[in-house]
Amino acid sequence: MRKIVWILLAVGTLSLTFVGCNQSEARKSILKVYNWADYIDEDLLSEFEEWYKEQTGEEVTVVYQLFDINEIMLAKIERGKEDFDVACPSEYIIERMLKNDLLLPLNKDFGSTPNYLGNVSPYIHDVFDKIDGNGKNANDYSVGYMWGTTGFLYNKKYVTEPEVDTWSALWEPKFKGKLFVKDAFRDVYSPLLIYANQERIKRGEVTMDELMYDSSDESIATVEALLKKTKPNVAGWEADFGKEMMTKEKAILNLTWSGDAVWAIEEAAEVDVELDYTVPKEGSIVWFDGWVIPKYAKNVKAASYFINFMCMSENAIRNMEEIGYVSVIGTPEVMEYMSESAVESGFDEPQDLSYFFGEEADSVVINPVLYPDKSVIERCAMMHDSGPRTAALLEMWSRVKGDNLNNWMVIVILVAIVALLVAGIMRKINRRRQRRRRW
Repeated sequence: MRKIVWILLAVGTLSLTFVGCNQSEARKSILKVYNWADYIDEDLLSEFEEWYKEQTGEEVTVVYQLFDINEIMLAKIERGKEDFDVACPSEYIIERMLKNDLLLPLNKDFGSTPNYLGNVSPYIHDVFDKIDGNGKNANDYSVGYMWGTTGFLYNKKYVTEPEVDTWSALWEPKFKGKLFVKDAFRDVYSPLLIYANQERIKRGEVTMDELMYDSSDESIATVEALLKKTKPNVAGWEADFGKEMMTKEKAILNLTWSGDAVWAIEEAAEVDVELDYTVPKEGSIVWFDGWVIPKYAKNVKAASYFINFMCMSENAIRNMEEIGYVSVIGTPEVMEYMSESAVESGFDEPQDLSYFFGEEADSVVINPVLYPDKSVIERCAMMHDSGPRTAALLEMWSRVKGDNLNNWMVIVILVAIVALLVAGIMRKINRRRQRRRRW
């Protein structure tokens, strides 16, 4: 009897081991990608599978999952229960992940496959060098994906650019009940901190880069006071619906990201609403998202190839066409394509893009919302992780927001979200038709 029990136990153990081995082998042919919603041309996912097979002879299936808040993505990876192979955090989260040893270094050796990582603009490399990785260089652990600025999207029918050329527009009585503010505490706190310290910056007492590390009680209180002055003007704190509200003229001013502004400007033009975007003169932030390979990744090889694939010029162009945000790829092909598109769209004012594309790009006709002039970039800074002070910032943000939505606004927002989904689907269909003609 005892022998039979041991035989059964042995068979059971072998069976479990066999199942575990099979699962492990199966996982090697899966690539788990964790990204923001509406942040990629999803056709590229299946195309990557084909490309990867061509380059390596190996099969891979992309499992694509979405997040909408950096901290949620981070929490899943921190717990170690999620084995994502590639994720796309923002710069301050990359900073935190490096400090907490949550990332694997990139393998940049792709054998006979060309290395496209060098297509990333030197400007982006320089900015990633500023990420505080506690002794680790972010360029060894991450590759940029998209970037942009934070500023004002405004309705030109009701608002002139000089009226929104300063952050003080946030509390102007003209915008009472007509302002939407991005529900992203860092992206609002940081520009207002720059605004509040203008005189100190001019006197050379502090730089904008130094301010990006400042989350002291005094600074938080200063920004909180400014935001409370703003609150009577705020119709809502929005994560994604602000751009739709602007196209429908439910608001005339939106503190938002440049990528959302591009989407809104294009959509609004189709219904004869003229929107524009500007970065206030006091200065603002440039933000960056990048690809990383989390510590618990199971398919590191495919993850590396995926990042490399995303750095191909043609894929960068397709992503920009699909989502409206700006790729970090700084090749002549990208510049030429984006310039031609801008000219076709009616842009005629040259921008100094030497900081991004090189010295020869000091006078390029291009969409200035997508690619700001060098003079704009020079008055912008990159955000940093606030570490243990994050809780204090969140508490301030909660105090400021309170319950600012009435029943009517909730209904309008729900309707707008539905309309946004429908518009997004139609836009993807139209873009795919246009792309087939172009390629």
